[in-house]
Amino acid sequence: MNVVPQLVNGVALGAGYALLAVGWTVLLSAARLVNFAHGQLYMLGAFVTWFAISSLGVPYLAAIPIAVVVVAVIGLVMQLLMTRLVLQQNIVSLMLVTLAFGYLIEGGAASIFGGNPEIIDSPFRGHNLTLGSARFTEQDVLILVAALVMYAGTFLVLTRTKVGRVVRGVAEDPKLAQLYGINAAKVYVGVFVFAAASAALAGAVIAPRSPILTSIGFQEVIITFLVVVLGGIGSIIGSLVVGLGLGIFVALFGAFASPAYSTAAAFAVLLVVLVLRPEGFKTR
Repeated sequence: MNVVPQLVNGVALGAGYALLAVGWTVLLSAARLVNFAHGQLYMLGAFVTWFAISSLGVPYLAAIPIAVVVVAVIGLVMQLLMTRLVLQQNIVSLMLVTLAFGYLIEGGAASIFGGNPEIIDSPFRGHNLTLGSARFTEQDVLILVAALVMYAGTFLVLTRTKVGRVVRGVAEDPKLAQLYGINAAKVYVGVFVFAAASAALAGAVIAPRSPILTSIGFQEVIITFLVVVLGGIGSIIGSLVVGLGLGIFVALFGAFASPAYSTAAAFAVLLVVLVLRPEGFKTR
């Protein structure tokens, strides 16, 4: 079997995984917060993009920032409601609250957008390209470019700017950071809004590859969890590398074994890695 098509498909798939995980990675590193509504924010980004195109007549590239802004505002509201829990670092309550938000977002989206599968009309989706024996679309290229730009930008901001130093300071010790005059609550709000916006961007860019349903959110949370844990909690580079690697693994496993067991196989890899290397493939 020619593996080149599977490798190309795996890179596109993995870039999507990585793009989906970047916001949660930053959220974990800065706020120590696991957002179980992350997948629903991804779904919402996809559906707002679809609605802007199909109902408002907005071009695809203009619909993407609309989706990002709408979901960022929702993320802002969520974080403001959770501010006290975040400052207290009440992890169990935060997990339950974000899980509840996820169900509320999914139910609200189902009532607004309906339960039928929809397709985002992207001009890049139908343009096929070739690389040897492999075929892919311009949408796949867009996903890869978006992932690389997001990770490069996020890495540079966190490691080379004053904003990044503030975020890292709050992540290390929020109480000490507040003694130095840093408003930890504002930092948490900013990080959560970024995570929501990045989830919306992922939904707008990745979702045109296949029909979308309002129930896709929890599946995306599972994928994000795999990438973030394997990459090392809070590791930007680790999440990118693992996202790409996981996509290639899933593509090859589906080709040589069975796509039905790809997720189970990915979790088997997770178990092995956590036994041998509990910190994951963390590089930073």
